[in-house]
Amino acid sequence: MNVGFIGLGRMGTGMAASLLRAGHDVTVYNRTPDRVRPLVELGARTAARVRDACRGDAVVTMLADDSAVEAVAFGHDGVVDVLREGAIHVSMSTISVGLSERLATTHANARQRFVAAPVFGRPEAAAAAKLFIVAGGAPDAVEACRPLFEAMGQKAFLVGDDPKAANLVKLSGNFLIASVIEALGEALALVGKAGIDRRRYLEFLTSTLFTAPMYKSYGALIVEEKFEPAGFAAPLGEKDIRLTLAAAETLRVPMPLASLLRDRLLTLLARGGDALDWSAIGQLAASDAGLGTTTSR
Repeated sequence: MNVGFIGLGRMGTGMAASLLRAGHDVTVYNRTPDRVRPLVELGARTAARVRDACRGDAVVTMLADDSAVEAVAFGHDGVVDVLREGAIHVSMSTISVGLSERLATTHANARQRFVAAPVFGRPEAAAAAKLFIVAGGAPDAVEACRPLFEAMGQKAFLVGDDPKAANLVKLSGNFLIASVIEALGEALALVGKAGIDRRRYLEFLTSTLFTAPMYKSYGALIVEEKFEPAGFAAPLGEKDIRLTLAAAETLRVPMPLASLLRDRLLTLLARGGDALDWSAIGQLAASDAGLGTTTSR
């Protein structure tokens, strides 16, 4: 496919590279041009402006938050202004349910198609084309995107015809991941203060009761205190939990654990943890217990 790719952070760079390796014709745009060079070496074309990345069959946006997506989509000569009729905007960012709904309506009014396709996976999964993709949108539009999804991920899941459903699933998933991190942090603080070897404890947990890769990967980050460089920065984690709570408020769904997680992430940020991976909240329990940690700045 002839596709534009906007947003070359740690996730977007790996995803765009996967598209190139799969043989797609990719035009890339990023506000900081130095991020573009490695992809040009792989065969990508460079877009000087957002509009120059919106000339093909589809344009993928992989941006940090709602404000970044809004600027690219609704700004002058943005995606909505330039995308041809019938072409697809594939939003793979983690954004609010409300913004997803607004994008779907605006693109439909412009006779363009919109697919929400947020991803699960850290930068190493993006680089290895091992992401899990959650897609929402009209079946024909999602099917047209399948070659892109197959290039970037190991599996894509269609969760409904309404794009915002995919964004809600993504937010709920990140809420669950943050819950795992907090629970691991508390359990590790408990056994650690009792003098039990935390690495052996984690090995026991992840080879018996909790064998999912998430427990192994996040547990290892907490035990080894490997919070930099951030695979998923703490401010983004706080943003996602905040968006989860906003969606829950709209639907009148109490989520007391999500409120706790928001406060944990705010505590991490208040201690200067902006550059840390969000898994650093797993060390807050150790700090509360009087154990030495790297999360205090």
